[in-house]
Amino acid sequence: MTRFLPDRFTIMLVCTVILASVLPVHGQWAEWFGIATNIAIGLLFFLHGARLSRDVVIAGMLHWRLHLTILLTTFAIFPLLGLAIGFIPESILPAPLYMGILFLCVLPSTVQSSIAFTSMAGGNVPAAIVSASGSNLFGMFLTPLLAGLLLSTTGGDGVSLDAVEKIALQLLAPFLLGQLLQPWIGNWIRARKTLLMPVDRGSILMVVYSAFSEAVMEGLWHTFSLADIGTVILLDMALLATVLGITMFGSRALGFSKEDEITITFCGSKKSLASGVPMANAIFSGQSASVGAIVLPIMLFHQIQLMTCAVIAQRYAQRRQEKLAAAEPAVA
Repeated sequence: MTRFLPDRFTIMLVCTVILASVLPVHGQWAEWFGIATNIAIGLLFFLHGARLSRDVVIAGMLHWRLHLTILLTTFAIFPLLGLAIGFIPESILPAPLYMGILFLCVLPSTVQSSIAFTSMAGGNVPAAIVSASGSNLFGMFLTPLLAGLLLSTTGGDGVSLDAVEKIALQLLAPFLLGQLLQPWIGNWIRARKTLLMPVDRGSILMVVYSAFSEAVMEGLWHTFSLADIGTVILLDMALLATVLGITMFGSRALGFSKEDEITITFCGSKKSLASGVPMANAIFSGQSASVGAIVLPIMLFHQIQLMTCAVIAQRYAQRRQEKLAAAEPAVA
């Protein structure tokens, strides 16, 4: 039963939302907190760049069919499903929450959890490292472009050039700097995962607190009902189930090995909270849509994908162990 319980980080996210609802930061304090948040996010993406080994990238780039399949799932199939959700009437799914789901659909894949679940299930771990990392790198360009395209076609505000510039300066520039310094500091950073984990999680919590503080000041919880939030949860679950089915059975139809099927399933079905929250803050800040409303579907999807993929990974691992046991010669 513990696999269905929320992880510690999810509990911290919920507590952050509660804190922002009860004690939102505003005024001059919000400006200073925003500066600190931007610094933390820049440090986060600097560390992402410094952690990614170039040897791993070169070794994994040869498996182009697998990487192309994952990228098409992440940046083509997901957005098409997001557009299909747009046919739901606004009386059932309010426009700001739909914008959050649509933005969720154009986000890159996760890195840590995609690799962890692939490893747990016995998949192609080197390919998962390259695909997940490459998805985040491409996402810095593709996410704002796709968000601008889809939101403009659905009546949203679109994405301004200022938002793209902000993403480039706040996310891409630190990432490239980290990649540039990777040969000298990469091993040191990779050897200190637990020491640097507070930067990963702390920066996301800071953005969530800032976004929800602003949303609460604008009346977030008076705008959306529990039924609205329940609708988002059901749509997130349906979205994840659809993509899991496409990746799992589609990879088999395309002739991939079982190890590659596992990699495609976990890397292709995930969406990154770590990238999504900062990007939402950069893209939607100052627009008519509340950043808190945009981030809400992403936070809910994050927990749903972790619980679901944990169960699937355990089943893959169990079947793998049963197959290995069956292949062993019987002892007389």
